[in-house]
Amino acid sequence: MLNDAVIDYCSLSRFQLHHGKARCSKSTSGCVFFSVMEERSSIVKTSLNNVLAQRKSKSYRRSMRSCVEATNLGYTSGHLTALRIPRSRRTPKSRDITKQVDPDQVALLVKKEWELSYVTPLYQFRHTQLKSYSKHLSAFIVSEKQQGLAIEVGQELGFKVNFSVVLGLAETDEDAETVFIQILSRQVFAAKDDAQKVVWSGWLTCVNGDLEYLRSLPSEFVSLPLLCTRGPESLTVLVKSWFEKTFDCCFGPLGINSTNLQWLAALWIGCHPTINIQYLKLVWTLPTLPPMDVKYTIHPQDAWELWDSVRQDDTTDVSIEEVTRFIKGLQSHFFRHFRIELSAGSLMQVSTALGSSHHSGKIKIASPTYITTILQLLTECALLKMPI
Repeated sequence: MLNDAVIDYCSLSRFQLHHGKARCSKSTSGCVFFSVMEERSSIVKTSLNNVLAQRKSKSYRRSMRSCVEATNLGYTSGHLTALRIPRSRRTPKSRDITKQVDPDQVALLVKKEWELSYVTPLYQFRHTQLKSYSKHLSAFIVSEKQQGLAIEVGQELGFKVNFSVVLGLAETDEDAETVFIQILSRQVFAAKDDAQKVVWSGWLTCVNGDLEYLRSLPSEFVSLPLLCTRGPESLTVLVKSWFEKTFDCCFGPLGINSTNLQWLAALWIGCHPTINIQYLKLVWTLPTLPPMDVKYTIHPQDAWELWDSVRQDDTTDVSIEEVTRFIKGLQSHFFRHFRIELSAGSLMQVSTALGSSHHSGKIKIASPTYITTILQLLTECALLKMPI
């Protein structure tokens, strides 16, 4: 049986909410739904979250063993200094990335959801050998399929792999150029003149990577720490296996923790004056029995006014303290009306019209305007996640 409660809104100085009512319906399934009857609504509903298990590095440690030394900060390679979690970031700037990157290549990256992984440095990887890599990976996939491994993409006659370079995403001289990979196939009953279809896509990138770290790597290594994949998991496993055997690297799942999700929320809100983000949606998971997922939708202008109020000055940097005050302001607003303490849970998902990101390691970049800002943050996450 549903328990109903009515909550009256009062006007808030920063949110300027209109007088309205909210009905709270609680069910035995551990889900809570809030329907707010007003112009600007806050909605709560459930979503299922899966967290991938972390995998430890082996081959990279073997490759780097000759240049590893002990320091009081742990084990770091040769001239490496410890990577530090950034406490401030540059405010996002609107850029027409298609002036630097081929628009057709940009279209391959945006408006799609990608699964994230970190990648340790690639040994003896060469951008000039991409045509050869295409042939070898294609042969590897066909060979593995003939050994009876399930591919889960239907009945294919064969696979064709295309490696290509996405020029223009690199922000510094130390950043390696992005590499895009496509796997295509033609089904058994397809006509001879039917084009092969893309069954898997992925790209390796490094955008504004830590300069000290990149410069400290031996010349034999290329750092493309962020892998984004889209397609059957079985093909993802085969691609990673080929890379590990060919370039003595290793992969691991790249989840996005609550702190980095908060950063994404703040950075996207900071874009609102130049491009309408349309909405800000946040999903928390609360440690109840059963766990309760709370979806919180904020009008973009309300979110922007709160963000503007917590900004200390008009500098080009955003600090972690400002991000924390912004999130606490949203949590306080929610608690005032629903008596639910979001800070007791974990932030699991952030989404706006510019993109969305999930704690389990999924990202969707809906607009190319601020793509470098997002990729820089994800590059930092990947570098920090890598075992050294």
